[in-house]
Amino acid sequence: MLKTALKPRWIAGLIFALLLSGVFVLLSQWQLSRSAQHEPPAPSSIEEVKPLVDVLQPGQFFPGSVSDQMVSATGTYDPQKQVLVEGRLYNNQKGFWIVSAFAVNDAPTLKGAGASAQTWIPVARGWVADAAQAGPPPSGTITVTGRLIPSEAPAPNVDAGPGRASAVSSAELINKWEVSSYQGFIAATSEVSGGAALALGDDVKPLNIPPQPPAEQVNWLNLFYAVEWVVFAGFSIFIWWRLVKDDYRRDLEEDEDEEYGDDEHADAGHPGAVPDASAPAPTNPDSTSPEPEQKVQQ
Repeated sequence: MLKTALKPRWIAGLIFALLLSGVFVLLSQWQLSRSAQHEPPAPSSIEEVKPLVDVLQPGQFFPGSVSDQMVSATGTYDPQKQVLVEGRLYNNQKGFWIVSAFAVNDAPTLKGAGASAQTWIPVARGWVADAAQAGPPPSGTITVTGRLIPSEAPAPNVDAGPGRASAVSSAELINKWEVSSYQGFIAATSEVSGGAALALGDDVKPLNIPPQPPAEQVNWLNLFYAVEWVVFAGFSIFIWWRLVKDDYRRDLEEDEDEEYGDDEHADAGHPGAVPDASAPAPTNPDSTSPEPEQKVQQ
C-alpha cells in the first residue's frame, strides 16, 4: 500500500488534505477562543465610594452585585478584638494581615439570642512580614475607606492559635469576638481621624486590593463548533487514506486479472491439457471409411 501512497497524485492529495486539515484546526482554535467569554466589565460605580450602611445590611446574604464595591464607614476599633491571618502575600513574600473589629456607627442592630448591641465588621488594615510588627488599631472615631469583600471560608480543622485566624471569615471571627457582624470585610485603603489621614507605620504595608477579574462564561455552541472542526480535520485525512486504499485494491484486482489471463494462455498450449468436452471432435483425414459399392457390369 505504501507504493500506492507514493504515487504523485496521492502525494499531492496528501499535501492538499494536510493543508485542509490545518485550516480546520485554525478554525477550531478560533471557535475555542470565542467559547470562553468574559462577563461584562464591572461598572465604574464600584470605584465610587458609598456608605457601607447603604450598600450592605447586617445579617443579609452577601450579594455578588456589591462585591469589590468601595465603601466608607465611621466608627471605632476595639484593640482587644484583633487577629493576624497568616499566609498572606505582599510582593511574593509571605506575611500576615492585621484584621481588627470595627464598630460601625448608625449600623442596624440584629435581634435575637447572642446578638450584640453594636454591629461590627472586620477590617483588614494592612500587611506585616512578622507578627511582632503588628500594632494596635488607632483609637477614637475613625472613618475607614476600603473595598468590600465577601467573607472567606475558614480553613477546616485548623486551630490558628491565640490572636490568630485561619481566614478573614465572619463566621470564625464572630465566635472569637462574640459580636454581631456583617457578612464580609473591608480591605482598608485609608483611615481618617479628625480630617487627617492616619499613617500605618513603617512596618505595615497597605493592602490596596484591586477588583477581582471578571468571571468567564463558557459558550457551549462555540465549543461544539471547535470540536466539530477538529473532526473535519481528521475526516479529511481519513478520506485521503480511504481513496489510497481503494486505489491499492484496484491495483491488486488488475494484477490478479492479468495473472489469470496468462495462466489460461499457458494451459491452452500445454501437451497434457485436457480437451474441452464441448468442442467438436477433430476430423482425421487418414481414418478408413467404407468405399462405395461398385456395380459389376455383366
